[in-house]
Amino acid sequence: MRAKTPKAVVTFATTSDAMAMEAAARTHGIPGRLIPVPSEIDAGCGLSWSAEASEREELLAAIAQHDIAHQGIYEVSMY
Repeated sequence: MRAKTPKAVVTFATTSDAMAMEAAARTHGIPGRLIPVPSEIDAGCGLSWSAEASEREELLAAIAQHDIAHQGIYEVSMY
């Protein structure tokens, strides 16, 4: 049985912002992947970026460095 683990989840206002995150991640090796917004979070476009909670600081630094528009960042326990 899998256990839930803490994830850093970044939300976006628009689908284009989420796609910009995905493109930056591919180009710059930003950890994580694009997922549907978890039901615990009420946010924007329906897409979010998920990475291990331990990678939160790296994720925040990459978002700032590459000027990626986002709504918020949350910690959510997920599979």
